[in-house]
Amino acid sequence: MLEIKEYIYKIFENKVLKAVISKPVTKQAEFKKITVNLMPKYYQIAKYTEKQVFHENIPSEKIAERCLEIMDGNYLQFNAWTEEKEIFITVSKKGKIFYKEKRNSSAAPCPASIEHNRKKQYILSEGEIIEPLIDMGIFTKEGKVVQSMYDKYKQINRFIEIIDDSIRQHNYEKLNIIDFGCGKSYLTFIVYYYLTVIRKIDATIIGLDLKKDVIEKCNKAAQKYGYENLRFELGDINGYKCPFDVDMVITLHACDTATDFALYNAINWNAKMIFSVPCCQHELNSQIETENLSLLTRYGIIQERFSALLTDSIRGNLLEYCGYKTQLLEFIDFAHTPKNILIRANLKQNPSKVSKEKALREVQKAIDEFNVSPTLYNLLIR
Repeated sequence: MLEIKEYIYKIFENKVLKAVISKPVTKQAEFKKITVNLMPKYYQIAKYTEKQVFHENIPSEKIAERCLEIMDGNYLQFNAWTEEKEIFITVSKKGKIFYKEKRNSSAAPCPASIEHNRKKQYILSEGEIIEPLIDMGIFTKEGKVVQSMYDKYKQINRFIEIIDDSIRQHNYEKLNIIDFGCGKSYLTFIVYYYLTVIRKIDATIIGLDLKKDVIEKCNKAAQKYGYENLRFELGDINGYKCPFDVDMVITLHACDTATDFALYNAINWNAKMIFSVPCCQHELNSQIETENLSLLTRYGIIQERFSALLTDSIRGNLLEYCGYKTQLLEFIDFAHTPKNILIRANLKQNPSKVSKEKALREVQKAIDEFNVSPTLYNLLIR
């Protein structure tokens, strides 16, 4: 029978996607469970106490040695997952080693069994230890969804699914991302986790916001999670100078015309992907006038909602004019908020000149009919 060292080194001859070290020998062990996750350039070890988690980043060529150091004589179980199989090592209290392999249909551990009303398989699987979700109070420290936060869990997964629909069409190895108006950055952390841990993409993300205290807290959180290529900067959406070629722009709930400046920057950078959830579209509501369609401006609540829809329709068409395939999608169920539209835009390889011109004509007709002067139109056309 092989020794524990030989088993560990044998396992890491393959591409291990994830490993879990568990069942400490003594109840006094500092760490109850240890996970090992493959990152784009290294392995990240997360060591869990009752209340905290500690991280180590280990080069791939050193990971077998480090796992052996942790495991040997201290823990009784080692589970590992490759693209093809799941591997089990169990050590009895008398030191006898049991080794087993089984075929695995997925590239990572199956999520914990889901209750009858939770049949949908989410990208952010219940049962995984996702630290930002734990800190948000959406997951327990065991990776279970907190019942009262299940709607929020679905909303976050919905956002990741919308991004995933664009990502999986390409074999991206590296992505540079700007998150405008990141705020407390709950979704920024999740996007980074999704890209680096689930999709195995070498992602660099900069979050931008105007609040100094928020930026400081977000940078501390990124360090805590070991998210080396995620950082936050103090700055304004308008006129921001980006330090790299931008592949993706995210803008969530940037108020009123801040969304327009974010879209304008994304267009100028030729960003491959844009994901924008607009908020507080006041601009056109204060301008709108029409004789032919006065029914839409007679009632205040109708004018407000129509102005918001008109704003996003114009934005969508202007993105089409600039060479993007654009969709307006439901992000959050309307029962939770009327501000539930997400603009998803993917840069086309060879956009049709005819379709671009049609998109612009439609915008100009709407501007003439409702006597409005949208910021994004003015930035791009005038």
